[in-house]
Amino acid sequence: MKPAKSKTPRKPLVKKGTQASLKDPVGVYCRVRPLSFPDQECCIEVISDTTVQLHTPDGYRINRNGDYKEMQYSFKQVFGTLTTQKELFDVVANPLVDDLIHGKNGLLFTYGVTGSGKTHTMTGSAGEGGLLPRCLDMIFNSIGSFQAKRYVFKSNDRNSMDIQCEVDALLERQKREALPTPKTPSKRQIDPEFADMINVQEFCKAEEIDEDSVYGVFVSYIEIYNNYIYDLLEEVPFDPIKPKWNSCNTPVRNTDFIPPQSKMLREDKNHNMYVAGCTEIEVKSTEEAFEVFWRGQKKRRIANTQLNRESSRSHSVFIIKLAQAPLDADGDNVLQEKEQITLSQLSLVDLAGSERTNRTKAEGNRLREAGNINQSLMTLRTCMEVLRENQMYGTNKMVPYRDSKLTHLFKNYFDGEGKVRMIVCVNPKAEDYEESLQVMRFAEMTQEVEVARPVDKAICGLTPGRRYRNQAFREELTRRLELRGGPVGDEQSVTEILLQSFPPLTSCEILDVNDEQTLPRLIEVLEKRHHVRQMMTEELNRQVIAFRAMLQDFDNAVLNKENYIQGKLNEKEKVISGQKAEIERLEKKTKTLEYKIEILEKTTTIYEEDKRNLQQELENQSQKLQRQFSDKRRLEARLQGMVTETTMKWEKECERRVAAKQLEMQNKLWVKDEKLKQLKAIVTEPKNDKPERPSRERDREKISQRSVSPSPIPNAPPIRLRHRRSRSAGDRWVDHKPASNVQTETVMQPHVPHAITVAVANEKALAKCEKYMLTHQELASDGEIETKLIKGDVFKTRGGGQSVQFTDVETLKQESPTGRKRRSSTCAPTQEVATESEWTDVETRCSVALEMRAGSQLGPGYQHHAQPKRRKP
Repeated sequence: MKPAKSKTPRKPLVKKGTQASLKDPVGVYCRVRPLSFPDQECCIEVISDTTVQLHTPDGYRINRNGDYKEMQYSFKQVFGTLTTQKELFDVVANPLVDDLIHGKNGLLFTYGVTGSGKTHTMTGSAGEGGLLPRCLDMIFNSIGSFQAKRYVFKSNDRNSMDIQCEVDALLERQKREALPTPKTPSKRQIDPEFADMINVQEFCKAEEIDEDSVYGVFVSYIEIYNNYIYDLLEEVPFDPIKPKWNSCNTPVRNTDFIPPQSKMLREDKNHNMYVAGCTEIEVKSTEEAFEVFWRGQKKRRIANTQLNRESSRSHSVFIIKLAQAPLDADGDNVLQEKEQITLSQLSLVDLAGSERTNRTKAEGNRLREAGNINQSLMTLRTCMEVLRENQMYGTNKMVPYRDSKLTHLFKNYFDGEGKVRMIVCVNPKAEDYEESLQVMRFAEMTQEVEVARPVDKAICGLTPGRRYRNQAFREELTRRLELRGGPVGDEQSVTEILLQSFPPLTSCEILDVNDEQTLPRLIEVLEKRHHVRQMMTEELNRQVIAFRAMLQDFDNAVLNKENYIQGKLNEKEKVISGQKAEIERLEKKTKTLEYKIEILEKTTTIYEEDKRNLQQELENQSQKLQRQFSDKRRLEARLQGMVTETTMKWEKECERRVAAKQLEMQNKLWVKDEKLKQLKAIVTEPKNDKPERPSRERDREKISQRSVSPSPIPNAPPIRLRHRRSRSAGDRWVDHKPASNVQTETVMQPHVPHAITVAVANEKALAKCEKYMLTHQELASDGEIETKLIKGDVFKTRGGGQSVQFTDVETLKQESPTGRKRRSSTCAPTQEVATESEWTDVETRCSVALEMRAGSQLGPGYQHHAQPKRRKP
């Protein structure tokens, strides 16, 4: 009894973004092609394995005012002019093919200016196979012995694969072979046009192949021309009778080229983009696959431009799909479960050249083609920029994939469906400097884009190694059958083998009538043969009985084992039934959640649109408010300038008038002082004898000879100092007394409460007070000490400091009673002691304590420390 096949659970649908934390940057490589002529000017230099440097050509330096720039750009790896196709394949494409065989997707671009070597890199040339034939060769070297028979895998129009049993696949093959146009047999004659391209000498094979699976390879070839998708493998039926119609509704000749119908992009159940109705051909060898590619390559749009005679005017996409399905538990046939098929694909994209139209000298259709090419490449750059901005700055801008068919087709790769690699091909000649500069900037920006790492495929629940165990079982069964008398090489029967073990018969010919020995000998031999036969029959019967007993024991053991296995299977089936019910429940719940997610996504889209509109409106309002604010600031600045200008003008005028008035008053005061001094000299000196007025030097000597505090009257009681209360005693004062002042014992001493006494005026003391008083001492005209108390108000300035405006001056004068004479006295000037009445005249008392206000007629007023300098008008 054959054991029941165990059904593995369905592969769960992996949602996008489950491995958002694991991201890899887009791998960007650079390949520099050699110059066409050795003496040609070069603008690109390879600095290291990862860096190239661009030099500005001489002609561009002249046009740009001698501006010479050297810019360096870094890549994942740089391939110089001596790099072989094998070295490039091992680094760039080999990991993508390995991922393809292990169920992961991959995307490979070649990008650059026309004539930079993109097609040579992708397709190759005679004797130097490019990346495409090497990828095919590595795939078939790896899965060659594990390929399924043709039509076991069957492609459908929903971007998935169906699976058939071998009988259905055989009927399908017979049906296809019976068609009027049969397919070319597998042993085909290689086209010499591309025979050298696929003749890869180096053997390359992937590691760790799943030997318990079967594989099928399908290829498709499309091109994107003028933002339309065309199938290059589509067989357009040719009808010589029915006329063809062009876009102007006029019939054309049958010999004219009729373009195929453009294809549409659709989204499958896994949200992957694919080309609907695209031809997919199953291939079994590298030669067959490359022949299919070459057939489509001849249909590509290739036009003659100024930069390249055979310049491709469209983007070509060669897609290699690999279908993988596990073998059943016996290791004989393919597991007939569609959910167990793993489908992976590798897209090889040869982009059209990006260059300016004024260099290609394109006109008409060529100009329109170049515009569409540049537009699609610009959309690709925009998508990369938005992706980089979203990843670097945490924004959630919508990536414009739908603006171009090229980006819309490969949006799944940038959303995390596989690795993305780009080969930037550059031509180092000086004429391509500006185009190469744009290509380098795009490549540098693309390297900063990160793509989510693809998810590993689900592990099949069947026992590994079942293919080789089945083969070993068949070989052992064949060997045992041969040992037990089964079919052998010389096809001898069991009867012949038995006859060979009997004794040989003697000659039984009787030549004489009297011969009595021949017959007895023959009878004896026959009796021996009969005896041997009986013995062999008995032995055979004994062996048959023993073999039957063994078979009975074996049947009992097998029956017991089958009963045990059946019990286990029943238990497993119950578990599986419960799991199936749970899976169905979860699937229903998943569908409900998916429906809710879809509704939420639509709602989110609506909200995002509203958010963008509101943000746009907010930006407009902000700009308007900013403009109003700028106008207001300009108006304020203008008014402030006018106010400042007017203020400065009036301040200058006031300063000029005050200075003029001060000068006038000072001159008047000086005149009055001189008159008073002359009058005083006349009054104090005797009328008969008029000695000369002592000089200031003698006065200073006289002052220095007397004591600091002479007693006016000998043996007089100590005088109690009296303090005068200032009129502004309620305010806080700064009492500025320089260290050089002489301590006098004037009876009326000034006293200011709550004062801060300083020897040097400082900003800290001024900040704490509202009033300021400076004690100033000088020698009067008569040689006595004269103390002036200069008072002022403290104001805060606009710059954060303090200024003092002087408003009052008090004068204290110290006189020695022995040094002065009464005007009515007739004593000699050498008298040293005077009476008390000599110190009580009106003039003396007034000079001792005289308080004057600023602007009074008695003395000069003080408003500033120094006379301000007049500015030149």
